[in-house]
Amino acid sequence: MTVHKVIGWLMALTICVSAAFADDVREEERVRDAGDVMKEILNIPDDIPQDLLDKAECVVVLPSVKKGAFGVGASYGRGVMICRSGQHYTGPWGPPALYALEGVSIGFQLGGQATDFVLLVMNPRGARSLLSSKVKLGADASAAAGPKGRTAEGATDVVMEAEILSYSRNKGLFAGISLEGSTLRSDGNANEKLYGKKLTAKEIIVEHKVAVPECARELVSLLEKKSPKNKSDPKSLE
Repeated sequence: MTVHKVIGWLMALTICVSAAFADDVREEERVRDAGDVMKEILNIPDDIPQDLLDKAECVVVLPSVKKGAFGVGASYGRGVMICRSGQHYTGPWGPPALYALEGVSIGFQLGGQATDFVLLVMNPRGARSLLSSKVKLGADASAAAGPKGRTAEGATDVVMEAEILSYSRNKGLFAGISLEGSTLRSDGNANEKLYGKKLTAKEIIVEHKVAVPECARELVSLLEKKSPKNKSDPKSLE
């Protein structure tokens, strides 16, 4: 092998390694961004009601979802889903799985602006749906715009019975928002980049095949501080 070929091979290898490293860093940044978004939203005076957060089995955080370029009104966002551990979601918050949000309807609601989304998964059925397959909100899992404020008093039956409650933050404005018609799915490629091996969302969240990565420590610590115990009716978790 000539010197030029060796140099060329080494350069190609360096580029591949650098690209792989960049992808890993990008996934870690998404996890950190999710932690930052959750921290900022939970510090808003009129934020997610504490009693709803305390009854949530999982939380999905999607930072900076933008209107996409692959269809009129289409949107695409990436973020994380993090759940309480244990068979009945009563343990500490565990490692996050990376998720993707896709949809047409939300594109019109965003108005072309980057928007942060937080979704509360309110029962085990909703969690199992998201852990097992791609879920269309409003069809495969009941969804509603979440109420905000110190408590969920006054929320409608539709909201209280929803499997997923969704919130948005755009230009500093925080509000409940309907994401019906959008889809949520586990982002397998991103999970592989983050954890260094192929893993399903179920293996990450339920089977605990990986530990909490360093980039997720702030998000996990925040949720442990803000909502350390699942206060759902025990019968609803069976």
